Amino acid sequence: MQTNLADFIKGTPAGDEAEAILRACVHCGFCTATCPTYQLLGDELDGPRGRIYLIKQVLEGAPVTAKTQTHLDRCLTCRNCESTCPSGVQYGRLVDIGRHVVEQRVQRPLRERALRFALKEALPRRWLFTPLYKAGQALRPLLAKGLQDKLRPAAKPGLWPARSHQRTMLVLDGCVQPAMSPNINAATARVLDALGVQLINVAKAGCCGALRHHLNDQEAALDDMRRNIDAWWPYVETAEAIIMTASGCGATVKEYGHLLAHDARYAVKARRIAELARDLCEILPAFETELAALVHGRITERVVYHPPCTLQHGQQIRGRVEQVLRAVGVDVRLCADSHLCCGSAGTYSILQPALSQQLRDNKVAQLEACAPDVIVSANIGCLSQLQSATQVPVRHWIELIDTALGQA
Repeated sequence: MQTNLADFIKGTPAGDEAEAILRACVHCGFCTATCPTYQLLGDELDGPRGRIYLIKQVLEGAPVTAKTQTHLDRCLTCRNCESTCPSGVQYGRLVDIGRHVVEQRVQRPLRERALRFALKEALPRRWLFTPLYKAGQALRPLLAKGLQDKLRPAAKPGLWPARSHQRTMLVLDGCVQPAMSPNINAATARVLDALGVQLINVAKAGCCGALRHHLNDQEAALDDMRRNIDAWWPYVETAEAIIMTASGCGATVKEYGHLLAHDARYAVKARRIAELARDLCEILPAFETELAALVHGRITERVVYHPPCTLQHGQQIRGRVEQVLRAVGVDVRLCADSHLCCGSAGTYSILQPALSQQLRDNKVAQLEACAPDVIVSANIGCLSQLQSATQVPVRHWIELIDTALGQA
């Protein structure tokens, strides 16, 4: 793709990156076949190829309109197109650049600005989100059904292991997961404790930065990332890994090195943190023999797995969760169209509710067609999204292993 960037971005780090990505695109259109919004809307501008053209025009200095912003807003950033693209176009990075420029050029209506401000200020702050979430649960019967579905009772976390081990790993608590599903990290700690690994939760680490980054408050997102790096840095020499139990966080933390590459103070540290970041499913395959000895045959439910987009497309990790579950005797299944997004996508379910609900209902129908006793996934957003539309229990996959371990 030939480009002629405008002076406002030409020669800048963002401009150089965008130009390289644009030039990699060969207009083949393979990406449209796996784009969830294109499948629903059938509009070229609501698929990756069309959005790439829009971003190209914006970066070349063409007028920017609210219509441009709407088509970019409708993108889930699921990055399914990246898995499909034969040319290796890094669409996720390009759309972040394009959205940031458009956000500066087009003023949103007051209601949109207020909602986005509330989301980016409340959700990343655990001390604020947790009491708000608990208040919502207390008032749940009085709320609209859509909100009631989002405020399901959370499983109690249980005890965090008190034993010390020579082997240590860190875990990211994140921002919304401690309120919505506090059992996930506690279950992870118990499983690793049984395997001789101590899991350390560093209190000063918080939101990974993804939420503000995808709401175009990129400077605040970088501050979130710097805070996490500072919190983890004293443990870098002793901890074997920084475990992510939410794949959305993992996809972002693994890009810290790229996102902070031009920060003289943090560039080296950011690369090191990104190297240490591991999704939980990358850690447990090394312990398959021990896990099988502890819990094999104790998980008898019919399990269907929904692979989050941030894991299979963002991190390009496929098959690891199924591998671990099968190692402990679970006949885990994938539903039809398992590559497609469930419609959660961070704040997308709030900002684009109609499209989000269509994607959710399609996904739940495919999952329920497998007649599961339990649906498992690997990202808090997916868990909440799916549970809002089904009576089948939806859990993080590590909770299955933790329950079986407790029974053993």
